[in-house]
Amino acid sequence: MIGYVTVGTNDIARAAKFYDAIAAELDTPRMMEFENFIAWAKPGGGAGIAATKPFDGNAASVGNGVMVAFEAKDEAQVQRLYDIALANGGTDEGAPGPRGEGFYAGYFRDPDGNKLNAFVMS
Repeated sequence: MIGYVTVGTNDIARAAKFYDAIAAELDTPRMMEFENFIAWAKPGGGAGIAATKPFDGNAASVGNGVMVAFEAKDEAQVQRLYDIALANGGTDEGAPGPRGEGFYAGYFRDPDGNKLNAFVMS
């Protein structure tokens, strides 16, 4: 149902470093790139993510209650994605661990404050 998700950034170079590292772990390349916009996705694959400076020229801001989730292949990859996020300017929002029966996730924010998680369901 979801084709892609866009998160706002005020620093495209900083966002590129953060999302390049996450995308590398998920084996997902840059699919499209412009001066103020970069998208990561696999053609024909699942939903992708893009980081962009807002088109209206105003500062990017975080949506309260908005979160983007990266589907991991296993709990070890959830941990790696969480660690990669923190090593690349992200901040902790909840260390990896079980969140109810059959759901394992780690929560973090990108350098612009957008809330993300990595999860796996069993």
